[in-house]
Amino acid sequence: MASWQDVVGAVEALAPPSLAGGWDNVGLLLEGTREVRRALICVDLTAPVVDEALSRDVDLVIAYHPPIFAGLKRLTSATPQGRSLLALIRAGVTVHSPHTALDAAAEGMNDWLLEPFGTLLDVAPLEPDRLDPSVGAGRRAALLSPRPLVELLPAIKAHLGLAAVRVATPSEDHVVETVAVCPGAGGSLFEKAPGHGLYLTGELRHHDVLALVATGSAVVLTDHTNTERGYLPRLASRLAERVPDVRFELSAIDADPLRIR
Repeated sequence: MASWQDVVGAVEALAPPSLAGGWDNVGLLLEGTREVRRALICVDLTAPVVDEALSRDVDLVIAYHPPIFAGLKRLTSATPQGRSLLALIRAGVTVHSPHTALDAAAEGMNDWLLEPFGTLLDVAPLEPDRLDPSVGAGRRAALLSPRPLVELLPAIKAHLGLAAVRVATPSEDHVVETVAVCPGAGGSLFEKAPGHGLYLTGELRHHDVLALVATGSAVVLTDHTNTERGYLPRLASRLAERVPDVRFELSAIDADPLRIR
């Protein structure tokens, strides 16, 4: 058993809040009252995931996406969000969100997204942190040797646990020398990083895809949370090493809302 402060401290040691985007709402969102024996990790703290957390009697939830984002004017049972937050408060459950801090950190989600490309050179953030330029938003890298896109796709799908991805390419024999990645939605970040052979992210606007392909780049899209959820087992393992008295569990309910039929 540990205090919620112990767990939050461990999360923030891996994903310092100072690395988060200025627009984001990372950190402690609900301060609970319980000592922590079990913690649940999810991407989206939806109403079904809240029900799961309460039924599994967890003491703390690590929700990658902040369930409180914009300012709340009232907290009532009139909305699904309000009902969920009130249920967690009444149960004394702590909620923390690492979001873009976890993306930006060393060994975080950006670095994990690069793993299917094998040995890489010149790895760097697309938008370096002001105080520590070795970390930051997104990642770019050069492949050890150029490879056809068709040879890279199986490794990308296997790494993300997907049967299929969406691909836009300037030619069927497109060869990739450099790659840029961003969890979730990479559009605004990719605009600042032109000229890479492949862009991997969850979602992009239609016209952003067209613009990248017109400049000779390929695009691989997975749907938003499919670039994120696969990292959660690693996060659980890393936290268990730091707070061994707590059992870190993955949500069985949390899933991308979109399906390919």
